[in-house]
Amino acid sequence: MKYRYVMLCSVLFVGVMMVAPAFSQSQAPAETNEDPNWAMPRLANGQPDLQGYWTTQTFTPMERPDYLGDQAFYTEEEWAELQSQLTVDGADPLARHVIGIADAEERERVLNQSHRDETYVHYDNAIWLATRVPKGLSSRRTSLVTDPPNGRIPPRNAQAQARADARRTVRGDRGAFDGHELRPLSERCIYYGYNGPPLQNPSYNDIHQILQTPDHLVIFTEQNNNPPRIIPLDGRPYISESIRQYPGDSRGHWDGDTLVIETSHFNDKSAWQGSSRDLKVTERFTRTGDDRIHFEFTVEDPTTWDQSWSAEIPMMSTDGPMYEYACHEGNHDIRHILEVYRNIEEQEAEGIR
Repeated sequence: MKYRYVMLCSVLFVGVMMVAPAFSQSQAPAETNEDPNWAMPRLANGQPDLQGYWTTQTFTPMERPDYLGDQAFYTEEEWAELQSQLTVDGADPLARHVIGIADAEERERVLNQSHRDETYVHYDNAIWLATRVPKGLSSRRTSLVTDPPNGRIPPRNAQAQARADARRTVRGDRGAFDGHELRPLSERCIYYGYNGPPLQNPSYNDIHQILQTPDHLVIFTEQNNNPPRIIPLDGRPYISESIRQYPGDSRGHWDGDTLVIETSHFNDKSAWQGSSRDLKVTERFTRTGDDRIHFEFTVEDPTTWDQSWSAEIPMMSTDGPMYEYACHEGNHDIRHILEVYRNIEEQEAEGIR
């Protein structure tokens, strides 16, 4: 399904890639490095070296579950119990929604694949993800959203609601499978939003390779066929305001030892989290150890939310190499399905069928 071969971005960079030790899911990453002897790895020009293979895999949800209320962090005991439950052998690596289940027994029932009927076999869980290290929680935070303090994305405003209403009007009473025009780009392996900006945590294929030169940085996300993000660091201006793209247009700069990437110029088709072409994303990457990067982002769009909101996703080092995603199932299927059915219609009209 997702066959992968080693991919190297060699157009913009010359250097040595760091392959860092694998991340153990049983450990909670620290927010800062407590080793007084640790020194920031740097390029020859003094910039922090962010290169390597990093994973954002986690069961921590983007938004805090309702039953946790204003609890921003799990206690040590709660965190340990959840880690044990989430990383047990047989845990479904795709069942990220289980964090929203308050009852521990019900959560375990949904999470544990061994409780299912023996005749249940799904390619995703039973075969190609069966050997993956089970995901745990990336920290004691109860949500990736850190601001607002309630750990939830702000409600959409009237302008965003009007756009949503217009889409529903256009769709009418048609079902999601009533026409090929209604199928999403992700199903056709054309575009996924997990690549960013902002960088996110996909359910699987969650490796991000970072490569770096003094004037460019490349973020190559494993999932889907999106091209790598190539981010200039040399102060060049943004593209024309009239040019709009799915991933927007990114520019980066260093704020001390933190890489800041600011992205605008989105089109109005991706509509990530209901956003519009006015979306602006600010991402911040700070290396805090040999095996971790503190990553946070802030989202602004006055035509979608009346306030900005922020989230953080710990990035932990993982082993390479990274292989090609090669998503292809839906790339040609819609055309094939339509061609076959047109052929059936012709045969019926000619009395062949």
